[in-house]
Amino acid sequence: MLKKLYPFDQIQKYLLIDVITIVILIYKVCITNGAIGLPGQLFLVVLYLICFYICLWHKDWRLSAASFAGCLILMLLAVYVDKWILLFGFIFADLLGRAKRKVDLGIGIIGIAVMHILFGLLTEGSPFAIVKTLHFPFMIVQMLVPVVIFIREKANVLQEELDTANAQLILEKERQRIARDLHDTLGQTLTMIKLKSELTKRLIEKDENKAKQELDDILNTSRFALKQVRELVSDMKFVSLEEEIEQSQRVLQTAGIAMIHEKQEQMPLLSNVAETMLALSVRETITNIVKHSKANHCTLSHFEENGYCCIQVIDDGNGQLKEGKGNGILSIKERIDMLQGQVEIYGSPQKGSTITLRVPIHLNGRGGYRD
Repeated sequence: MLKKLYPFDQIQKYLLIDVITIVILIYKVCITNGAIGLPGQLFLVVLYLICFYICLWHKDWRLSAASFAGCLILMLLAVYVDKWILLFGFIFADLLGRAKRKVDLGIGIIGIAVMHILFGLLTEGSPFAIVKTLHFPFMIVQMLVPVVIFIREKANVLQEELDTANAQLILEKERQRIARDLHDTLGQTLTMIKLKSELTKRLIEKDENKAKQELDDILNTSRFALKQVRELVSDMKFVSLEEEIEQSQRVLQTAGIAMIHEKQEQMPLLSNVAETMLALSVRETITNIVKHSKANHCTLSHFEENGYCCIQVIDDGNGQLKEGKGNGILSIKERIDMLQGQVEIYGSPQKGSTITLRVPIHLNGRGGYRD
């Protein structure tokens, strides 16, 4: 029901403010004996609420028209009830910032200026009288607020479009990675099956025992191919970062490496793609430590820093980290690069190594924090 009375996307930020503002306005009008009487004052309030409601639900010409009319109504209330009612023009100033077109924004700003100028003309006899009052800086601010909000809204739209494009780019690169993995792993296995099948076909009549042996090899190779497919499909699914860190701790414990997990109390939520990429990078990092570092201790830190979700892994191993096919460093860099993130690798002989993964939070597409 509330969604039909008030825009759902604004409930969390603005509903309470709007309710408080309207209640204060109605209360002020009811307790003040103006020149037009209480019925006339309440009639103007009703017109104000109609204009406010139109601005609330529309972003086209109806927004500029309703805000212009609403400012004139506020001007009348300021003249006949209380001059400080002009401050309620901030409500229309805020709503004007959501206009789709610059012309509607301009008309609304003109309405705010007209409201203050007419007030000075009717109360002081001069349209410039407001310049010498405290209302003048409020008028300037009310005229600037829609421009600031309009620019911010446009920037948010551009950022959303950029995030969408980045997400599509990430998915496209992930498809390319999957295609590469299929070619490099499964393709080789299927080629082996093909060659062995052709050999078995020739051996059936010549050497039955040898043919059976080749069939057994084909069966084993087929099972291996099925395993490869399952692994590739598994990589395509969502991988929880928390679960991957827990699994990493178990892997390190099995390898005789003690791990300490340090984490901030609240961490930003990442998109499924970003969290999966980061989790797989952590998996590669831990695998690299187990295979190559000869470490005894490892510390994994999970924290937020300067708009980035960061994972830092420090070990006390041999510090031998080289980018190559054998240690997964290249794979880690590819995944983090897809997220427009950063990978920092530092290794010192016999003093251990440090790998820091940074993923920008603005790509996540999901608000809020995780405890």
